[in-house]
Amino acid sequence: MFGFMLREAISAMFANRLRSFLTMLGMIIGVAAVILMLAIGAGVQQQVNNAIASMGSNLFIVMPGATSANGVRTGYGGAVNLTLGDANAIKELSGVKYMAPLVQMNSQVIYGTNNWSTQVIGTNADYLGLRDWALTEGYVFDDAEMRSGAQVALVGQQIVENLFGGESPLGETIRIRNQPFQVIGVLTSKGQSLDGRDQDDTIIVPLTTSQRRLQGSRFRDMLRMIMVQAENEAAMPRVEAGMRQILRERHRLIEDQEDDFTVQNLTALANTAAETTAVMKLMLGAIASISLVVGGIGIMNIMLVSVTERTREIGIRMAIGARPADIRLQFLLEAVIISVAGCLIGVLIGVAGAFAVASTGKLLVLVTLSSMLLAFAVASGIGIFFGFYPANKAAKLKPIEALRYQ
Repeated sequence: MFGFMLREAISAMFANRLRSFLTMLGMIIGVAAVILMLAIGAGVQQQVNNAIASMGSNLFIVMPGATSANGVRTGYGGAVNLTLGDANAIKELSGVKYMAPLVQMNSQVIYGTNNWSTQVIGTNADYLGLRDWALTEGYVFDDAEMRSGAQVALVGQQIVENLFGGESPLGETIRIRNQPFQVIGVLTSKGQSLDGRDQDDTIIVPLTTSQRRLQGSRFRDMLRMIMVQAENEAAMPRVEAGMRQILRERHRLIEDQEDDFTVQNLTALANTAAETTAVMKLMLGAIASISLVVGGIGIMNIMLVSVTERTREIGIRMAIGARPADIRLQFLLEAVIISVAGCLIGVLIGVAGAFAVASTGKLLVLVTLSSMLLAFAVASGIGIFFGFYPANKAAKLKPIEALRYQ
């Protein structure tokens, strides 16, 4: 019986091909839109997660505070009051895993006849540990080279491409602000940071070397920032409180004075960014799902028309013994077939559209099996839901009235 009804439903669909296709169109567009929007949302979320992972975990950034001159206040980082002594004192706090003092500058770097403008970071070996940054080749400068101010450098992948043409730079000498530095290591690729900066466009040198050879004498002993990694997430509140206390003591701030530094919790900022992208992904899916509801309404309207057109057929079926449940199942099967067929076509179009967007290279697009199954399940459910009312209306028709219908 079920097989007979299924064949009848398919026959009814093919008997009105154009109308069946137009009915499917709403589901096709809806499913394709949901898959494409979820794929874009998942891609953006993955990009943010990659950027967060590239930063490291359980991180703090300590920066100088603001300055005020003639009534004009600078933003955070405007003061020059963080020293290597501050950094070393923070390193001794309980719960601190890594501590990296930093100075940063932009400089033109020269190798042979090639030159490139890039970011130069002066720091210690802990910087690579807290950033979870490995080397593809070479080695990291050690404490002895830090103390002696060795003129050695670690270079990022952009430096390798733009200065060395992709060839191994190990052992080669580059010039930074007219000072020679030997390349001893190549950093793995990190990609973009959360602020869009290319992290691979970087050169890392020992902090002491940067202070002695690259910075002006006026700010030689000053730090741009201090990066700190806690041992684990549970230790972060204790480490943050300890840093604030020890810096206030070292900077001789009395109780009523504001901090002349700022401590930023990068983990909290990263989590906020991740939550924002997750909400955005849900919103994209929800907006696209509206078209599924419109498609479901289209199925209901066409099925109501079909019930009206086939009223006499329904009366004949009932007269020869068809039960209301059989009539209901007949029309419900037609709605399900239209809905499922539309869903399948929509899945194919949605996946193709996602790959087309990804091929432009401007967006990371991730099509997942779960998103396809979710879109298919929701669309099918909507089709069945909106198909039930016309099917139930057909089942409630009285045989005599249906036979008399003109």
